Amino acid sequence: MIKEHKVGKISDVSLAGLIITLGIVYGDIGTSPLYVMRAIAGSTAHYDTNFILGALSCIIWTLTLQTTIKYIIITLRADNRGEGGIFSLFALIRRKMQWGYIFAIIGGSALLADGIITPAITVVSAVEGLRIEYASINVLPIVLIIITVLFIFQQFGTKKLGSSFGPIMFIWFFMLGLLGMLHISDAPVILKAFNPYYAYILLAQYPGGFLLLGAVFLCTTGAEALYSDLGHCGLKNIRITWVYVKITLILNYLGQGAWLLSHNFIGANPFYSLMPKWFLIPGITIATTAAIIASQALLSGSYTLISEAISLNLWPKMKKLYPTNIRGQIYMPAINWILYFGCIFVIWLFKESSKMEAAYGLSITITMLMTTTLLMFYLMMKRTNVYLVSAFVFIYVIIEGSFLVANLHKFLNGGWFTICIATLFFIIMYGWYNARKFRNSFFVFIKLSDYTEVITALSKDKSVPKFATNLVYITRANNRDEMESKIIYSVLNKQPKRADIYWFLHVDILDDPYTFEYEITQIVPNTIIKIDFRLGFKVEPRINLYFKQVLDEMESNNEIDLTSRYESLRRFNIDSDFVFVIIDRIPNYDFDFSPYQKFVMGMYNLVHRMGIGEIKAFGLDTSNILVEKVPLSVDKSYKRVITRRPQLGIKP
Repeated sequence: MIKEHKVGKISDVSLAGLIITLGIVYGDIGTSPLYVMRAIAGSTAHYDTNFILGALSCIIWTLTLQTTIKYIIITLRADNRGEGGIFSLFALIRRKMQWGYIFAIIGGSALLADGIITPAITVVSAVEGLRIEYASINVLPIVLIIITVLFIFQQFGTKKLGSSFGPIMFIWFFMLGLLGMLHISDAPVILKAFNPYYAYILLAQYPGGFLLLGAVFLCTTGAEALYSDLGHCGLKNIRITWVYVKITLILNYLGQGAWLLSHNFIGANPFYSLMPKWFLIPGITIATTAAIIASQALLSGSYTLISEAISLNLWPKMKKLYPTNIRGQIYMPAINWILYFGCIFVIWLFKESSKMEAAYGLSITITMLMTTTLLMFYLMMKRTNVYLVSAFVFIYVIIEGSFLVANLHKFLNGGWFTICIATLFFIIMYGWYNARKFRNSFFVFIKLSDYTEVITALSKDKSVPKFATNLVYITRANNRDEMESKIIYSVLNKQPKRADIYWFLHVDILDDPYTFEYEITQIVPNTIIKIDFRLGFKVEPRINLYFKQVLDEMESNNEIDLTSRYESLRRFNIDSDFVFVIIDRIPNYDFDFSPYQKFVMGMYNLVHRMGIGEIKAFGLDTSNILVEKVPLSVDKSYKRVITRRPQLGIKP
């Protein structure tokens, strides 16, 4: 078994686990009171009691139906060995429903697009509270400084500060609940909002009431991120803390509604209007800190999402760093700076959080619909009662479809931005996945047993100069007795490579997120050895390190001798030499590709430049690697035969 440094998760219920969960899971949904009621009240020039009651009723029942029932009760149960998120959900069903990838990449692309705007709208909304005290202040420089520091800090990890996130978010939610509770008495009628009848009145009787769902939806945008954080905190911790979070959120929304009914709304943010004047600066400070924590959680989730996409062959391999020993915490420099410049562009484009609200929420609605679709396939695969599955799909397609239609109304006012970004991410994922699938169709696998005799003979043939003592290939052959024809060609034909031991390493990425094991097959003892690494899709494929662990274990078990085979070096116990050969398959220009194949291959070649090659992706030592370029295939469908022209004066 490969040795692994275990880092415990906080899945066990404890006070510390509950506090940490508050800091990890609820940043996005927990900071929504900063802008939801402002967006609702700002959507009309006049509102009355029924309008506010209806809006609050929509918020309460959205949090209940969408967040509590769909995600907390149902979706969190669809875990992949404790891991959640749309790609983990796809991993559960892809063996039987490979075509489900299309729903996964649509949802994942939309989630990433929303991830670009979330830090911007959250931080801007928090800092804009300063305008209550300082009306003419320009908040954008402050926001840009905060955002820049936040993204620069990512490379150092959050181990030291992460322990404080939970207590800070506990204070934040306590502040939300207390401020709301203190103002409910301004208009006690606000408690009628628990009656869903007022939601019906708003949607059915008010002009434009249905379109108000676009603003209402902002209260639950963090539900999908909550599902993605399942692996970090565990089901029980999330369910228990959600009770506290939901109560404080509803209290704050009720307090804002009561304030709106008892005061003339003149453009001020009702969230900050709940604060007594002496508490305004401390309140803004706490809100800004909560916004930073929410952004941090979202960035970590984006890295994890891309990492999962890479393992599922939905994204090109990219450099990953592990700044701390916290399980699951990674840092991806390329993604970090893509998100950073995206956030800066959003701030420059919209400038105010009220204008960002139009762009916010549209793409996440699409993600939720895709999650519903994949969840339907998962429940069917688990043989759940067909009537229950039908009822679930019917209810949530109506709910989320309504939110989508309402959000589409915001398309021209800013929703186009996240849709364009999501489309870009979708094209990358779709092109990469299908190009890899197309490239793999050219692989020709042959029986390794047909070549063991000749390879063994080559190993002992001293008339051939020794290429290396240990020759190592990375193979894609899943079966033990199979090998790519190109690898056999490399060994035997492309400068015959004599070696004492031929190693064939196969990396199998599993749907189980944290499998970490290997298997050895001695095809020809001490001459041809195949090692299968079985890694979960969340395990970093550091093959060079794992291979060294395997070699050390085999040597300790007297299965191999790693001392140099050269007599002069063996006398001094010098370690054996290793050479890795990487087969780089490139498209050949004599193949007649269809227009679709040209598109996906062109997309592959373009996107491939974003990522890193197999050498870096597998963590191989670059000092002992040979890269051989071979064509994908020869076009066997070409039937025309060239004719030999006879020489003059010579009879054929």
